[in-house]
Amino acid sequence: MTILLLGSGGREHAFAWKMIQSPLCDTLFVAPGNAGTAAIANNININPTDFPTIKDFVLKEKVEMVVVGPEDPLVKGIYDFFLNDTDIKHIPVIGPSTIGAQLEGSKEFAKEFLFRHNIPTAAYDSFTAETVEQGCQFLETLQPPYVLKADGLAAGKGVLIIQDLAEAKEELRNMLVHQKFGTASAKVVIEEFLDGIELSCFVLTDGKSYKILPTAKDYKRIGEGDTGLNTGGMGAVSPVPYVDAVLMEKIETRIVKPTIDGFQKDGIPYKGFVFIGLINVKGEPIVIEYNVRMGDPETEVVIPRLKTDLVELFLAVANEKLDQIALEIDERSATTIMVVSGGYPEEFEKGKVISGLENITDSIVFHAGTKLENNQVLSNGGRVLTVTSYGDNFEEAIKKSYQNIAKINFDKMYFRRDIGNDLK
Repeated sequence: MTILLLGSGGREHAFAWKMIQSPLCDTLFVAPGNAGTAAIANNININPTDFPTIKDFVLKEKVEMVVVGPEDPLVKGIYDFFLNDTDIKHIPVIGPSTIGAQLEGSKEFAKEFLFRHNIPTAAYDSFTAETVEQGCQFLETLQPPYVLKADGLAAGKGVLIIQDLAEAKEELRNMLVHQKFGTASAKVVIEEFLDGIELSCFVLTDGKSYKILPTAKDYKRIGEGDTGLNTGGMGAVSPVPYVDAVLMEKIETRIVKPTIDGFQKDGIPYKGFVFIGLINVKGEPIVIEYNVRMGDPETEVVIPRLKTDLVELFLAVANEKLDQIALEIDERSATTIMVVSGGYPEEFEKGKVISGLENITDSIVFHAGTKLENNQVLSNGGRVLTVTSYGDNFEEAIKKSYQNIAKINFDKMYFRRDIGNDLK
């Protein structure tokens, strides 16, 4: 079949890498893709949120399935766009409906869903510019640190965790009144701080049945020792070593099952990934947030551990037959280290020539922010490459990733050297 994959990051390169292994996939288009996807699929210069152009393309190329990588097209309604157009409604879109995508598109919507379905999460309240002073009063009722979350999409950077009450009040005003995160912080959710260890649970659902994919832990801060600014992610490990059968059973019965049941009770069409950000507080899993797509860089360790045909899984999602598929997982650990542009997540330069990729052995390089120009691979974003490796344990896998990163070079490249150290 002919498939169109939307997106341009490491997540999409990992999807493409897995999908082209399927005998069901004859032709794979990636819009817009990167230098990595260009080597294994057909890149198309289309913006993933330009729905009319996507429609023209899928009709012209007889595309039989659309797989959505990033959150933006989902929140903007690509699922409903296809469903409501007689010319293309027969083409399945892997991703939730517009209302389902609000689980990521609005922190307040997600909190209301969690409370409505009795899924464990932190206490919260939400505020706007008009109620900013009530927000400051609410902060006074909480113990530090204080958690402020921009309600809308802020590219993974709209969450602040602040120790000082006065600073928290000032940042709340910055977000609401001075639009620190633009329209994303027109509304801000203030949340009770939970002290524990974070992990990510990934679920694929057809809206009725579900499959729980391998767990992963990512590393968000730019600096070693989890210091500095938040990023989109600097590395990931799968499986999470401290997640045992007891914790997984709690996650499934208290969180995953009530989430999927909640979609049905609320009449939310949902055919795609649910990424549940969790915190383990003294053995009790609590939901921090939902995302409505796979995480990045977690995809680069979760998908390589998937033995089952990914296209077969997507077809089962489209046809609501996911319960008929057996999920096979590679028992080995997988780790990935993100290589970024110097200065990221603040100011950074693009267009740096990347060398050494041809020397990589026993690891997989997934491209994130790259482009091909005059047969050279150039940096084209903050997060540039991610190097994924397998191992009998995560220490062995990490070691391979670092050995291969040493073979790669571009001007001002940076990566964290402590990924996984907290798990030893």
